[in-house]
Formats: sequence, structure tokens, C-alpha cells
Amino acid sequence: MIIASTSAKNEPEVSQASESDDKYFDRMGITGVSKGLLKVLDTARKVSKVDSSVLITGESGTGKELIARAIHKNSTRCDGPMVVINCGAIPGELLESELFGHEKGAFTGAHRSRTGRFEIADQGTIFLDEIGDMSPELQVKLLRAIQERQFERVGGTATIEVDIRVISATNKDLPVAIEEGVFREDLYYRLNVIPIHILPLRERKEDIVDLTEFFQNNLTKRVNEYQVKTFSEKSKQAMISYDWPGNIRELENLIERLSVLVEDSIIELHELPDYITNNSPQNTSVSVASVFNNGIGFNQAVDQYQRSLIRHALNETRWVKARAAELLKMNRTTLVEKIKKMNITQETEKPFF
Repeated sequence: MIIASTSAKNEPEVSQASESDDKYFDRMGITGVSKGLLKVLDTARKVSKVDSSVLITGESGTGKELIARAIHKNSTRCDGPMVVINCGAIPGELLESELFGHEKGAFTGAHRSRTGRFEIADQGTIFLDEIGDMSPELQVKLLRAIQERQFERVGGTATIEVDIRVISATNKDLPVAIEEGVFREDLYYRLNVIPIHILPLRERKEDIVDLTEFFQNNLTKRVNEYQVKTFSEKSKQAMISYDWPGNIRELENLIERLSVLVEDSIIELHELPDYITNNSPQNTSVSVASVFNNGIGFNQAVDQYQRSLIRHALNETRWVKARAAELLKMNRTTLVEKIKKMNITQETEKPFF
């Protein structure tokens, strides 16, 4: 499954999400043909008809906000506001004020009253991105606001009621966060009424061709006289083999970079970055370069590297787990547990370009 550009300039692409549905679902620029993507779109289509809370999970750069916007666009709240707040980008001591607003004099620097995002989102949708970064103290207040659809501004006593739809997203494993005591279990179940999980790009590579075409077509609208380029066979295979730790965002940035640096109509292998052309599980320097180039965190980088090693061993042994375990020098039961925990599935080989 692939999610396309997060740019607001992208023109919406209308596509039928389900053959059984007699109405069209506005994809809002979401591009791809993989089964994983179609499943996500079908769930988004269904949930857009109701006001249930939605929790979107997936790695950074997979397009969680774009899915949230598609749900809002196709809902009965589409004429209302879509308010986005990144809970991980705002210091904890300021986030409460951002969410619920504050009254004049509520704290040092509060020289005037301020309307919070919950109020602004009234009659519409509020999207709480990176919800897993919220402090446990604020989670209590958020839970009440979601349950009762009412709250008080910081420093205020008047109760404010709102009619909103709540969509949240995270790249963290919230069940693990619950076990560690950093995320409230009751809030998790309140947010996770309708779960939507977006697969990383390395697990939905059949969409790469659609994405590269989509991003290049966008460039023709933004850049005067830009001509869509084609990839040589070797460069195509390198693109397919690469694991894309930065996911869709990384691919989009690469396409824009190539549009500037490659003047010919064909993109050759040597014109791709070294960390893509030299990509292999044994090349740790390449992996490290990719991590720093795309701002990936330590835990996510370790997880992705483990996935790459396990998938490589499985492919080398034609998915005979006992042989793959020997190759990895680990117990077969340990390997099976990791495959299950990481949800690693065997891919059916097919031409991508």
C-alpha cells in the first residue's frame, strides 16, 4: 500500500474504493493499487459515514494525515473545519492550552484569552497527530474531553461543549506504551474504536511505479517545461530493492531531487544516491547513512534493520524458516516469534515497472 504526497497542492484523485459501493470515494491524492492500500481506503470509506473515533497507526512518512483528511473530506462534516495538531511538536506545558485554549492571566504570558483547537474544530474534525507523545497528565484531560465532548479552558471555569469527530495517529506501539505505564489504557480504547494501520513502503513495493509517476506528474504542474523521466532497468531494480526507511516522504523527496539533478530523459543507476545503489543487509554504513539522511530514530532504525535481515534470510532460503534461522544464527522458535511480532509476510513476485 502506498500513500502519495502530503502536499496541499495535489489535485484530488477520485477513485472507487469498493466495487460493492455505488458511490465514489475521493482519495484526496492517495495513489496506489496494492491490496493493503485498498483495504485502508475501504475502511476509510466506511468510517467516513459515521462519527466513530479512528486511530491511524504506521511509521513516519506513510501518509497518516492524508488518510485522516480523506475521511474528513468524505464525511458529513466535510463543510466543517479539519483542525490538525501535532502533539509531539508542542512542549507539554503548552499543549493543554493549544488543545483547550486559555483565559487571560491563566499563566505567565497569557495576556489575552485564546481559543483552543477543540473549539475551532466544532462541527468538524480534529486530528491529533503523534498522540503517543502526549504526557500522562494531559491524557486524563483529553479522555474527559473526548468522552463528554466538553472541557474548560486553562484558567477558566465555564464548560465549553463541542460537536467534533476525533481522529488520532501515532508511529508508536501504544500497547507497549501502556505496559510501560506511559499511555493510559482507557484513553487507548477510547481512541481506537476504528483502527487503521498503514503498511510501510518496504511492504507495499508494488505501488512504487504509481507513486513515481504521480510525483513526476505533480512536478509537471509545478515546474515549467518539466518532462517526465523514465528509469533504466537497473535503476528500477535498485528502487525496488531499497527498503525506504523514510517511506513515502523519502520517495517523494528523491523524485524531486532527481528532477533537478538529472537532465536526461532516462535516470540511470549511477544517478541514484549511493545508499540506494549499494543497499544490502551487510552494508551497515549504507544503512547508517540512510538513517541520518531521513531523520529516523534509533528504535525505528533497529527495527527496520532487523526486518531487512529476517526478510533477506527468508528470501535466500525460499522461506524455509529452519534454514533461515541457521543463516541468522538464531533458534527457529525465536525467528518464528519475530516474524509473527513484526507481521512479516511472504510477497508474491510480480513485475513492478
